Amino acid sequence: MTKATSSAPSQRMLRVGEQVRAAITQVLQRGEVRDDLIERTVISVSEVRMSPDLKIATAYVTPLGLPDHAAVIDALNRHAKFIRGRLGGQLRQMKYMPEVRFRDDTSFDNYKKIDDLLRSPEVQRDLDGDDEDKN
Repeated sequence: MTKATSSAPSQRMLRVGEQVRAAITQVLQRGEVRDDLIERTVISVSEVRMSPDLKIATAYVTPLGLPDHAAVIDALNRHAKFIRGRLGGQLRQMKYMPEVRFRDDTSFDNYKKIDDLLRSPEVQRDLDGDDEDKN
């Protein structure tokens, strides 16, 4: 039997990624990380992508209300080993505890650009023109 050549994540990778995302979110919500910047920032963990061997978890996070995300991402990466240790209680079923890496989630920026483009006068003019053609 040949292995699938698809680059899409497997069901197992998606399921484990969602479990890790929920565990990271709980650690951050409980305020277990003792860092002033992390404690006073609301952080949204939008997605966790797992490596195929489930040993690396890349968490995509967005610090809400801050224009500069780099400082928060750096702080989270400094505390990644501590956060990994705190995940153990919630991820007992895993053979290996994954190494956690934090990355800035730019998908919200992309959604905003698309929304701004759709609301632009040029697009609105084209949409209004379609309504007149139907009448």
